[in-house]
Amino acid sequence: MNEDIKYADVPSMTVTRAVDTLSGAYAQVVKKGIIKTFPSVMLWGAPGVGKSQAVRQIASKIEESTGKTVCITDVRLLLFNPIDLRGIPTANEDKTLAVWLRPKIFQMDESADVVNILFLDEITSAPQSVQAAGYQITLDRTVGEHKLPDNCIVIAAGNRVTDKSVAYRMPKALANRLLHITIETDFSSWREWAVKKAINYKVIGFLSFRPDHLSRFNPGAEDMAFATPRAWERVSDVLNSIDADMDTLYPLIAGLIGNGMAAEFRTWCEIYSDLPNTEDIFKGKSPKAPTRPDALYALTSAMTSYARDHRNSLREIAASISYADSHFPADYSVLLLKDYMSFDQDYKKKLMSVPEFMRWYREKGRLLNGTV
Repeated sequence: MNEDIKYADVPSMTVTRAVDTLSGAYAQVVKKGIIKTFPSVMLWGAPGVGKSQAVRQIASKIEESTGKTVCITDVRLLLFNPIDLRGIPTANEDKTLAVWLRPKIFQMDESADVVNILFLDEITSAPQSVQAAGYQITLDRTVGEHKLPDNCIVIAAGNRVTDKSVAYRMPKALANRLLHITIETDFSSWREWAVKKAINYKVIGFLSFRPDHLSRFNPGAEDMAFATPRAWERVSDVLNSIDADMDTLYPLIAGLIGNGMAAEFRTWCEIYSDLPNTEDIFKGKSPKAPTRPDALYALTSAMTSYARDHRNSLREIAASISYADSHFPADYSVLLLKDYMSFDQDYKKKLMSVPEFMRWYREKGRLLNGTV
């Protein structure tokens, strides 16, 4: 039987949908004080698809919805032996019995204004003997004598066996104790996250032009470096941290996404030398706009980056909206304004105080939902 069939009945979601679905459910059980009744969750997906990021986003949304502090305890079971989860044995006070010192992962804040998330990352990379130690954690919320506090959410994540990564088959007894979701790659949800995360504008621009390059993971290939959402985030870190030209940075970028992808990215970045000056646009000037799609994506990403850094200067934001409205094809102005609205939860309300935005919204706002 093909291994893929084993995942056929597991619902697939983008990172955004999974975050919204789970954080909404968690917010309700947190408010009702019944966290321990909610099943433990297992996030499946290829390497670098965004499973760990999803957990951090879930934590942030729970904080927004409940007003409580969320603390994540990240545990890599691959680094544990089964005995490690139970703790270190020692004698009791009168030296008649063995007791187990509680592992640090169980030292959580139990106060009412805190929510804990125990994140069992890369669980499928652990041998089955260690996975078996997760039985009690996921079902009974205990290991040996140690019990998780009632304010603790349990989420696990791992690669599928079909990904040909380091992964062991999950025992059915453990699998039956979990709520399973497969995380799938989706560029639109990644771009929204990337804008909020301040991913380098060149990465966003390139992938907007070539969204198929967001993830090039091939379980049958032997490549050590390949493009994934996680790898592109690391490329962004390199670009944001090191002041150097693309030729100098090329070996570092190639070490993250591979030579072929890095060469294509380097060539594409040459577009930025021919773009109008971004600051001029925000100062109200009207330089000639490019017409080629690749250059339009590049300029849009550069404008988004500048706008995010100057979001409180509504005069500059207004000038950029007027420029996009008069110089960009409608779909590119929609892309730009979507980016602006995703800066933070309340930024759309701030934009609604800008006459240029309201004029654009009346004329083109219907395109935000993909309708004409």
